[in-house]
Amino acid sequence: MLLLENGLGALSRSAYASDLSLFGRWLATRGHSLLTAGEVELREYLAHRQRESVAGRAGFAARSQARHITAARRFYRWLVRENRRQDDPTRLLETPRLGRPLPKTLSPADAVRLLTAPDDSPMGLRDRAMLELMYASGLRVSELVSLVLPRLNLARNVVLILGKGGRERLVPMGDPASQAVQCYLDQARVGFAEGAALNDAVFLSNRGEAMTRQNFWHRIKLHARAAGIVANLSPHTLRHAFATHLLENGADLRSVQSLLGHADLSTTQIYTHVAKARLKALHAEHHPREKYRGVKPASTVE
Repeated sequence: MLLLENGLGALSRSAYASDLSLFGRWLATRGHSLLTAGEVELREYLAHRQRESVAGRAGFAARSQARHITAARRFYRWLVRENRRQDDPTRLLETPRLGRPLPKTLSPADAVRLLTAPDDSPMGLRDRAMLELMYASGLRVSELVSLVLPRLNLARNVVLILGKGGRERLVPMGDPASQAVQCYLDQARVGFAEGAALNDAVFLSNRGEAMTRQNFWHRIKLHARAAGIVANLSPHTLRHAFATHLLENGADLRSVQSLLGHADLSTTQIYTHVAKARLKALHAEHHPREKYRGVKPASTVE
């Protein structure tokens, strides 16, 4: 149902399955199951997870709690719809309010330093191509590592992305990204593919398998250290930088929403706050009058 009716991606479905499995194992220790649990058991479980978090034995931040409740709510609503339960024990549960922290991003100068950090070895050519494509097209890391050759059109500098919910979008890439990907395909990919099963993934590991999110996470941190970037980077940082830099240079919000593959414009609007915060910081640093903030003007002597 989550896949066919709601179009949830594999990562979201896996997270919901993990949350329900944890709840199910906890219920089993108390003589209940997912099919028989009521509102009392749900509230007791959430309180148990909260106590574990406070004691430092397990993390259970507000966002994790919200996802647990959402997973349970979808599950029990489905059971009611399928006539496998008469009641929904999540009906009165409230999802915690979540703040929306500003996404971490990179300055344009740091972005260039990161993109030029990989060397000219086969792994370096692959990493540079991945970094360039991610920054040029604003891809999610899952979209990047799952990209296959038929969806790449270097002649027209576009890539066809299969995003969340099975939604497709055609995203342009600039010449630097296109050239980096072409260089990787011509000089490096064939070496990774030798001796491996036929694989049409664009980006391959040194074992000839599709790159994983975890592998790319490790590689981006390695190149960040080489570039002298002290901020804690993740692959998603480049997606944030893509959106922020577009808005800072005059792109309209609707276009950025389309490029990112956001279903809701409110998700994209967070980047306007990042851009405004950076402009304020630049103003405070460089405007001459800012140097005198808090300084009382000298008295006038007649």
